[in-house]
Amino acid sequence: MKWALVRVCLAVTLMVVAAFAVPLAIAVRDAARDRAFTAAEREGAAIGPVLSLTIDRELLAHALASTRAGAEGRMSVHLPEVPVAELGGTRVRPQDVEDAERRGRMVRIAVPGGWVVLQPTALGSSRMAVVEVFVPAHDVTEGVRTAWLVLAGVALALVVGSAVVADRLGVRMVRPAERLAEAAHALGEGRLDARVPEAGPAELRTAAQAFNKMAEQVISLLEAERELAADLSHRLRTPLTALRLNAASLGDGPPAEQTRAAVAKLEGEVDTIIRSAREHRPCAGTGPVPGLGCDAAAVVRERLDFWAALAEDEGRPVRVAGTEEPATVPVARAELAAALDVMLGNVFRHTPEGTGFSVDLHRGGDALIVLVSDAGPGIADPEAALRRGNEGGRAGSTGLGLDIVRKLAESTGGEVSIGRSVLGGAEVRVRLGHAPRPTGRRPRARRGGRRGTTARHTASSGPR
Repeated sequence: MKWALVRVCLAVTLMVVAAFAVPLAIAVRDAARDRAFTAAEREGAAIGPVLSLTIDRELLAHALASTRAGAEGRMSVHLPEVPVAELGGTRVRPQDVEDAERRGRMVRIAVPGGWVVLQPTALGSSRMAVVEVFVPAHDVTEGVRTAWLVLAGVALALVVGSAVVADRLGVRMVRPAERLAEAAHALGEGRLDARVPEAGPAELRTAAQAFNKMAEQVISLLEAERELAADLSHRLRTPLTALRLNAASLGDGPPAEQTRAAVAKLEGEVDTIIRSAREHRPCAGTGPVPGLGCDAAAVVRERLDFWAALAEDEGRPVRVAGTEEPATVPVARAELAAALDVMLGNVFRHTPEGTGFSVDLHRGGDALIVLVSDAGPGIADPEAALRRGNEGGRAGSTGLGLDIVRKLAESTGGEVSIGRSVLGGAEVRVRLGHAPRPTGRRPRARRGGRRGTTARHTASSGPR
């Protein structure tokens, strides 16, 4: 924008210079020529009174010598008695003198080195003398070059001044717009303290005021959202306290220990949410962290061991494949485990008991694909299932589970899709980007049908 303004100003200035400087330069040249010719005519006319009184050659020679042009040898007189003047040198042909005498008026003739002015002068009723004055070329152009240089300097100063003024004006107009764009990018990157100085033209000041007001409103909305998240999470402490007290009364034994461990983990998750909201920092799962990664195959084996006990109780056959070799993905272990729990929890919640499911890992190029398939009724509207907050009218569903999985996949450059599995039910395909090729081998994961390390009937309630 700034350079466009500079170019426009330069174009206008150049047109103005061309419109005024060129005609002025021509006028200066013509004025210098007229001045030189006028001086020559005046000197030629000074001989007229002498010629009207006498044509004596000595007196005429003395009169010629008294003039500047005559003293410099640039003036001569053509008398009617002879075809060629004898007083002074001549630079024209006899025909030119006769033509001027016949016309009876001044004639200008271009000759090598300048111009000749022939001025007829009447000697009597029938006789005519012609005064010849030579005007050198440097007299015709005297002062023209200097005047043209001055005009060129003035034109250059106007062009440079126009460019400087346009540049300063462009900076005054463009810089506030650049600051506005920079602040918008900063706000989009999460820097909520980004503000725009309210400077510049009136329109840009209005835009800066609107941006700053919008930024304040965004902060207010985020503050309200954080407080709401913290308050809602804090309300969970009362039922969690009751669960912890009930778990403490279960006595000893693996089931009781497993229940108490699950309650403690749930309390830790609630505390993490509250602290994240209060400290104005994002919770886990909002994006990849540089240098952070985990072995997806190990996480799959771990979560299947977790769900194995419930699968055995409900008579669900489980198949797992592709976990024999390590598969590193750029996400935190806890985030990947939470996403797997969402998908597996959906299988247990939305399919009848006895329905089998499978988990497969496929490596392709720089991506890792996680497939969770079941033999249930499937998902009638896959697009709606991936839409955040759409519970599809199912009791106990919040419509957030698969959205968590989608965000995890997109944070690695991947995606989530839902289709029909080979088992006849739903298939959730999660593609995680930037997964390197396996570099070693790991023991085969144990298939379903074994009890894991979790309490029974603690299935995740993540919705599809």
